[in-house]
Amino acid sequence: MADRADEPGSQLAAVAFGAADPLALAGFWARALGWDVGEDSGDGGAVDLTPTDGTRFTVGFRPLAPEQTSRHRLHLDLTTSSAGDQQRSADELVALGGRHVDIGQTPEEGHLVLADPEDNLFCLVEPENRWLSGCPRLGAINGDGNRATGVFWSTALGWPLIWDQDEETAIRAPDGTGPIISWGGPPINDKPGENRLRLELALRPGVRAEDESARLVALGATRADGGGPEGGTLLVDPDGNEFVLRP
Repeated sequence: MADRADEPGSQLAAVAFGAADPLALAGFWARALGWDVGEDSGDGGAVDLTPTDGTRFTVGFRPLAPEQTSRHRLHLDLTTSSAGDQQRSADELVALGGRHVDIGQTPEEGHLVLADPEDNLFCLVEPENRWLSGCPRLGAINGDGNRATGVFWSTALGWPLIWDQDEETAIRAPDGTGPIISWGGPPINDKPGENRLRLELALRPGVRAEDESARLVALGATRADGGGPEGGTLLVDPDGNEFVLRP
C-alpha cells in the first residue's frame, strides 16, 4: 500500500448532472440505480444520491448553468442481471419519464439506449456483457476522450489503467470496486458549450485548493475561463471536458 503522502490531493466525489429540476431528476436516477435520495439544499438546489451498493462516490444533481448545453461527451452504463431485468428496468424508467432512443444501434448489440426526463442518454447493458461483469448497477461512466485523457485521469485519481489499447482507455478504483470510467478514443463528439454531466473531485483533508489545482494543471488540465461554481474550481481535462474541484 502506498504511503498517504503518495495519495493524490483529491478524490472522486461525484459524477454530477446539471439539471433544470435537480430533485426530480434525482428521483428518477435513484430508481434507475436503486440508490437513495439525500437531502436537497433548498428550492432548486443541489442534491446527491446515497449509494446502497458500496460505490464510494455519489451521483449528484446541480442547478443547470446556462453554459451547460453539451449532452454527448459523457453517459452512464447500467448493468442488468437478466434479459427480464433489462426489459423491466426499461419499462419502469420509461414510465417514470424516460424514453427509448435510436442512435443507430442494432438488436444484435444487446444494449438498450434510453434518455432520462431531461434528455441525458444512458444505456441498459445486456446481462451477457463481460466487460462490466462484477460491476454494480452503475457499471460505467463512458466518455469521449483520447488516450491522453485516460492517462490524465488515471494519474489524477491514482486509479490504474485496466485497458489501454488503440486509443481506448479505462480505469477503475485500485481495490476493484465500483464502476469503470472509460474513454472511447477518436472520433470525439463536438462539444457546444459545457458538459451537462461532469466529474467532481473533493480535496483531501489538509490539502490546499491552489496546490491541488497546480498538480492537476501540471498533469495536463487547464483552468476554465470564468472561475467555477460557488465554492469550487472549474478545470478542463486534456480533451476539453470540464470537471470541478471542491473543498
